[in-house]
Amino acid sequence: MSSSGLHGNISSIINDHIATIEFGHPAGNSFPSDLLKKLTIKLNELSDNNEVHVIVLKSEGERAFCAGASFDELLAISNLSEGKDFFSGFANVINAMRSCSKLIIGRIQGKAVGGGVGLASACDYVLASVDASIKLSEFTVGIGPFVIAPAVERKMGKAVLSELALAASEWKNAYWAKEKGLYAKVFDSIKELDREVDVLANKLASYNPEALTQMKKVLWEDTEHWESLLKERAEISGQLALSEFTKNALKKIK
Repeated sequence: MSSSGLHGNISSIINDHIATIEFGHPAGNSFPSDLLKKLTIKLNELSDNNEVHVIVLKSEGERAFCAGASFDELLAISNLSEGKDFFSGFANVINAMRSCSKLIIGRIQGKAVGGGVGLASACDYVLASVDASIKLSEFTVGIGPFVIAPAVERKMGKAVLSELALAASEWKNAYWAKEKGLYAKVFDSIKELDREVDVLANKLASYNPEALTQMKKVLWEDTEHWESLLKERAEISGQLALSEFTKNALKKIK
């Protein structure tokens, strides 16, 4: 199944109990709001599908994994309601990944920025290529990584969250991300990455699906409050997006 258009596309295929979700957008595989909604819906559908034992999340192409939220939509925010709705997009996706009954393998073939780092952090097991550098650049445009912070902190710890958020203009390479716990393995080529993703997904799909579901619950213990927490964080970000500082910073970049 697929959903596509000018604002990017989402496709999914189920084969041998493995569901592969692929997203894409011309602007560095970034996410406009409608694409985030479609991804949330897709994750919820697959969570309830008994034919699916494991999910692989990937993006199109061989360059960026995900450039985060849509820059144009961020620039267009004109009131608090629009701001909260905009930042709730990634909040909803992360919560869908958290509450999904299936383990999610992240296939990170290239750079991840902002929300892209959040997506990787919300996966249960992540494999990456050597080109999969990461950066939280939100402070450079007057906002902060508040919505994705719980996912990043859960995966890598508060000290790493602090380093990434405050060194907002610095890229951290894939081996750094592996050392800090985001990636399980890093590969020299996309071909090697895809081979390992395939091997892992097939192994997991052959295991007792109920055991996998119970493991998912264990991995995400004590995160039930994220449903409200991430919405509160979205409101903080939405308010900041309206500030004169942020508007000026975005116009300079634009």
